[in-house]
Amino acid sequence: MTDDRKATVPVWTLATADVRVPGLTAGESMTAERLAELRGVLAVLADEPIVTLEVHPLPDKIDRGRGIPLDAASPLAQHLSQFITQSARSSLTVARATASGESLYRMVVPAKVAAQFGQGIVRPMVPKGAASGIYGELVNSTGRIAAKARFVPVGGAAAAGTVGGAGATAGAAAAGGTALTVAAPLVLMAVAVGVSAHADHKRRQAIEHITELLEQLQEDKLDDELSELDACRNAIDKATAILLDHGKLGVSLGLDSAVHAIDTALSKADRRLARWQSALDGLPEGEAVELGTLTKSFPGVDDQGGTFRTHLELASLAIALMRRVVVLQAVEHAQSEPGNPFENFTRALKRDQQRLDELESSIAGVLVRLSALELARPNGLRPVFTTGEVDRLMSAAHRIHRLGDGVTVNSRTTDVAIEIARDKDGSVVVFPALLA
Repeated sequence: MTDDRKATVPVWTLATADVRVPGLTAGESMTAERLAELRGVLAVLADEPIVTLEVHPLPDKIDRGRGIPLDAASPLAQHLSQFITQSARSSLTVARATASGESLYRMVVPAKVAAQFGQGIVRPMVPKGAASGIYGELVNSTGRIAAKARFVPVGGAAAAGTVGGAGATAGAAAAGGTALTVAAPLVLMAVAVGVSAHADHKRRQAIEHITELLEQLQEDKLDDELSELDACRNAIDKATAILLDHGKLGVSLGLDSAVHAIDTALSKADRRLARWQSALDGLPEGEAVELGTLTKSFPGVDDQGGTFRTHLELASLAIALMRRVVVLQAVEHAQSEPGNPFENFTRALKRDQQRLDELESSIAGVLVRLSALELARPNGLRPVFTTGEVDRLMSAAHRIHRLGDGVTVNSRTTDVAIEIARDKDGSVVVFPALLA
């Protein structure tokens, strides 16, 4: 590091295959804005995915419980350690930045590549009590860090790798006059774990919300749905740990039965979605709707809890669980064909994400339509309504209009950041993928 006011941040450009890119002079410092421009240029001009990797000091306080821990023997940890060792030999900047052994690595995947993960796989995750903030050790303070840092591109140092398993041998490839590090296994594993951690974070949020709602409802059938879905987590966690350690998935893990339970839950979500869409289509266009008419199709929509909101959270839980399964299937597919693991991974992931994206987008569309409805005064012979009736109508209208808050339909994909905390023993913790 140089000093607290102007820290030096090494930046690598990592390719997943031999590509032609514009020249990049190693050692010339740049601003965060210039680095963002560089990412855009690389994404447009490169034939294959190119990501950037930064190394920052490890924050004193970091919530490791949000991420997925991997020991030093895991493929991702090994690829990262080998990459650091090789880079430090040829760059004094890298050697100084990584000397402590504890660092926070930030991999930024361009939007063009992130779009292949599916439109719903990475969304901002809003923490409680902070409407404008999003989770992430660096993302929350990107502006502050960038203002004090100078980003220094590191030359294409060869990274040690292995054939098979996660993919092709990593090494330096000269293309278009610029030496880029071909590190497909490192990129693949970082993306896979980051996306899986993101999906698991959404699962935790859904579980928390459903538990609160069921405590109010005391609905046994919905409680059974939750129990069946939550029981799938152990099988998915075991499969994730085994696959990320280059093991083989077997039937003894119970993943097949877990997938069946999740598919069942997704089918229920599809049927409920169809009923919601039909109910909205049946409402008179441009006219106010009575609250009683609305609650027949959307029970509890006017309350903080309610069956409708529980159904929404159960659908969110099923989608989050299936996204983790899809990532596992994509990694397994990529590892079985080592020619180009990242390309195989993104192809498999994109294909299987489409159903989940469509379901999530359609549910978001229902919420937006509901939030735009105008509530009518109750029909009756009385010309005057009680204070309680007026208060209930106003409260219901407020809650229904809030359904559209934070809902994104067909959002534009942006760059994705994956943060990896590395300890002195070589073990890592990969945090949920974020919008960069």
